[in-house]
Amino acid sequence: MKTRDSLIRLKRFQVDEKRRQLAQIESMIAEFNRMADELDQQIRFEQERVGITDITHFAYPTFAKAAADRRDNLRNSAHELHDQLHRAQEDLSEAIEELKKFEQLEERDQQRERTAQDMAEQDILDEIAARSR
Repeated sequence: MKTRDSLIRLKRFQVDEKRRQLAQIESMIAEFNRMADELDQQIRFEQERVGITDITHFAYPTFAKAAADRRDNLRNSAHELHDQLHRAQEDLSEAIEELKKFEQLEERDQQRERTAQDMAEQDILDEIAARSR
């Protein structure tokens, strides 16, 4: 039983760790998207300030070009993180399933123990009742 208790604690720890990893990836994706959105706003502001929106124009602002590159890199990183997010979700699902299996085994063992104990108590009560007759 102690071994199974240790395994259940280990599996719970693994599930918690997978949840933390998942939350961290989601947080990073949200942060990258937020930063990319801010860069979009800065690019639009710079384009409006200089009055040039054509990125092929020779006088297109250097700041807007650099900001667009950073924005694109952030969007690409967020996209790559989505792949990691899906893998992390799958890992979490697998860890939860493993935990459930161990918890069900533990519950089944506890039920067997209760049933055996109830039967032993009933045998004692039957024996006492038989003696008192």
